[in-house]
Amino acid sequence: MELIRGIHNIKSRHFGCVLTIGKFDGVHKGHQGVLTQLVAKASALGVPSAVMVFEPQPEEIFAADRAPARLSRLRDKYEALQALGIDRLLCVSFSREFASQSPQAFVEELLVKKLGVKYLVVGDDFRFGFQRTGDFTYLTKAAREYKFDVVSTQSFRMDNNRISSTAIRDALSCGDFVKASSMIGKPYTISGKVVHGEKNGRTIGFPTANILLKRHKAPLHGVFAVTVKLGSKVYGGVANLGSRPTLNGQRLQLETHLFNFTGDLYGTRIQIEFIAKIRDEAKFESFAELTQQIELDAKQAQQRLAEFTLNGTP
Repeated sequence: MELIRGIHNIKSRHFGCVLTIGKFDGVHKGHQGVLTQLVAKASALGVPSAVMVFEPQPEEIFAADRAPARLSRLRDKYEALQALGIDRLLCVSFSREFASQSPQAFVEELLVKKLGVKYLVVGDDFRFGFQRTGDFTYLTKAAREYKFDVVSTQSFRMDNNRISSTAIRDALSCGDFVKASSMIGKPYTISGKVVHGEKNGRTIGFPTANILLKRHKAPLHGVFAVTVKLGSKVYGGVANLGSRPTLNGQRLQLETHLFNFTGDLYGTRIQIEFIAKIRDEAKFESFAELTQQIELDAKQAQQRLAEFTLNGTP
């Protein structure tokens, strides 16, 4: 799958496509249903399938303190979209200047002249352009003028509940990983490259693999029983996702201790699957108290992982 970073990198060879626009946060089952149909439509029309996303997401520009936690980063979306057979991912740099253009300019200059859209799929609540004045009704009129088709995505339902990124965030915040996984279509994971930390864990026999979370917010916080995929091997572990209040942490990071592992992971990319929540993150009066709690957390994580292995559920 081709990644096009920025409108300035759209070339003449990119003209002509079937396109959908959205956040696709988590690329859950609802998204997958739409994207599968998009790929089929592109094949029928003999043009590439394309997905447009915005970075940063609009809420992170206009209401950063109220912006929802991200389920996935751009790299995660890329991998999920590629697995679904999407041909191109266009990542548009979002800014106040970009948002200030007229709906007509967005359609005419980007969708028609640059991308040559033949068929467009958007949610019926999609808004765009200056003061969000562009909407599905406007797109319908523009489609007639510029000779392309536009259709609305349909809500995908499971157990009579709409699958949405918000519903997945709610499930994750409650530690209901079974429900979250059923909506995503696979276990919820966070992946990243291991970086150097302060190395406090190794002084008490619990060295951790640290991943910085370069996002405004995380969809879950606390201490968890996890599995860690390292190449072809999988290890059990205990992880803390938060800001480490006892150690006066200032940045959001994921710290994971791998059971029965020795070695150097710095610079290695690992994937962490969340199995069960053990507790919320808490501030302790001393490092000694924190150490004692970590030992208890590790024992509980091992127990939850054993139950998961035996029963298939946390």
